[in-house]
Amino acid sequence: MNIAIIGTGNVGGALAAQWAKAGHQIFLGTKDTQHFKGQELLKNPNTGVFPIEEAVRQAEVILVATPPQIAKDLADQFGETSGKIIIDATNSIRSKPEPYATAYHAFADLTQAAVVKCFNSTGFENMKNPDYGPVRLDMFMAGDDERAKAVTAQLAKDAGFAECYDFGKADRVGLLEQFALAWINLAIFQGMGRNVGFKLVSR
Repeated sequence: MNIAIIGTGNVGGALAAQWAKAGHQIFLGTKDTQHFKGQELLKNPNTGVFPIEEAVRQAEVILVATPPQIAKDLADQFGETSGKIIIDATNSIRSKPEPYATAYHAFADLTQAAVVKCFNSTGFENMKNPDYGPVRLDMFMAGDDERAKAVTAQLAKDAGFAECYDFGKADRVGLLEQFALAWINLAIFQGMGRNVGFKLVSR
């Protein structure tokens, strides 16, 4: 699958590396293709760097791992997105893409893509390695488009997660962002460290 990565920092870089290792084609989309964070990602297989609109043009899936407040600007830069999937990995905890509550809602309104909220609920360390020995961590998603969620669930597994559970439709996107605060609280404010994660169990 052709995947554009918009935001080549910790989260975008971790997923770019995992997906490249899984055999996907990675198109890093940046404003400056000569100077950008994460240049070491070009050492991965199947990975190249392109201007943002060109990366999006070549991609079937677009992962956004940037500050959420620039979502409206990104939507303008993406160009044609009909038939594509945008995965929103941002969290509007400190800032929002006003007047939208989340980047998900901005992309859903301003692009023609199917949008999914995912890869926002844990730290980048767990995206680099979700394997905790006896178990692998789970991932969570929300959105209205079932086909896009099926693709996202498979990409979560390709990144090493055991399962990707569906939080529900667009009205659960805010809840999923709040769920991210639970990880932040435990890992940072409660001092458990960043090598903790969520696993759903049932009986």
